[in-house]
Amino acid sequence: MMTAEAQGGRFPKLFQAAIDAFSLPDLRAKILFTLAMLALYRFAAHIPMPGIDQVQLDNLFQNNQLLGFLDLFSGGALRRMSIVALGVFPYITASIVMQLITPVIPSLQELSREGEAGRAKINRMVHWLTVPIAMAQGYGQLILLQQSNVLTTVGFFGPALLPTAAALVSVVAGTLFLVWLGELITERGIGNGISLIIFAGIVAGFPRLLSQGFGVTDDILGIGFFAIIGVLIVALIVMFNEAHRRIPVQYGRSIFRGGRMYRQSGATYLPLRINSAGMIPLIFAFSIVILPGTVATYFATSTGWIGDVARFFADLLIPTSPPYWVMVFILVVIFTFFYTLVVFNQQNLAENLQRNGGFVLGIRPGRPTQDYLNRVIVRITMGGALFLGFIAIVPYIASLITGVQAISLSSTSLLIMVGVGLDTMRQLEAQLMMRNYEGFLK
Repeated sequence: MMTAEAQGGRFPKLFQAAIDAFSLPDLRAKILFTLAMLALYRFAAHIPMPGIDQVQLDNLFQNNQLLGFLDLFSGGALRRMSIVALGVFPYITASIVMQLITPVIPSLQELSREGEAGRAKINRMVHWLTVPIAMAQGYGQLILLQQSNVLTTVGFFGPALLPTAAALVSVVAGTLFLVWLGELITERGIGNGISLIIFAGIVAGFPRLLSQGFGVTDDILGIGFFAIIGVLIVALIVMFNEAHRRIPVQYGRSIFRGGRMYRQSGATYLPLRINSAGMIPLIFAFSIVILPGTVATYFATSTGWIGDVARFFADLLIPTSPPYWVMVFILVVIFTFFYTLVVFNQQNLAENLQRNGGFVLGIRPGRPTQDYLNRVIVRITMGGALFLGFIAIVPYIASLITGVQAISLSSTSLLIMVGVGLDTMRQLEAQLMMRNYEGFLK
């Protein structure tokens, strides 16, 4: 079979690599399995729960931005209130909680240092933690739907008990079903399964978003500028996601040859990513900024000072106001530093380097190496934090420049899509390179 180098003049490299991938039976089976699992997820996203008033549900989503943000991770399933309405968001929340509490609890710290067996135990805890989080989020959404006249009765007493229990069991089971699908994709398919499920949900919502935008506005020039800005944002995300600082590392190791021991040294580098926090700071920031305005809308009709304060926050924290985006930018920068430093300290890079006979050139092993790496990560995280802050507010800037308000670019969506796409392409390239084929990225 001819490789991409042999036919490089006939096809662009990307298409030839895709042809090479499908020409290999085992790799083709992985790709088709991944697509089949994603199709099964999209099928489940169209199975609604009983007793839903769809008209009232559409009105609720038009007036509630927190639900619109959560719908991002369910791929429209929450807007339809399907059995997978929660998506994988409870699992993501459980994973983040475990990452944050691991440095605080000594027993979890010990587990994190036990290698693959420790990670498996922590992952099992994440699965168990997903269940109560999904139940709490599901019940909160049911209460919200009842207050908005989407559902008739919600409660654990009287005639509402069975419908409420059935709805809760449905949404919790739907979340665990998606987590199971994601792990199947990771094990038997291509890419990270949980990330691909979120990716598929975002992609599935794009046609509706674009049709609504083009149906509302006829400003072709503004839409053109909006598309150009979107392409530039994607290019910027790719550049910062791939950027990293190389720390030169020297390894000294002993080898036996001819019955004698020789000291051999090897040089490599330690890559520290500029954006090591990913999209987590964006999720935290938008959730916190949206929540006060959402809560204030329920008290805006009250009389007295409670109603005045509620109306003030309801008018202040809306996506069309500059204070909303200023708070988003500040919170994204803060959470980027916080999350990066927490995750970086969990890795214990200085200790692992010293244990494996490695050291940073010009830096003593142990505590001096840890201090040096901390200084480096703080400096490069400044660039990553400002980048994420800019990516968070660029939809607002794009709407001001182009005047197009009907189409809203979601910075979190673009960041997730680009990150998942790059990660999946790397895994495909690794599979091709193992078989002496040219990959996607070179």
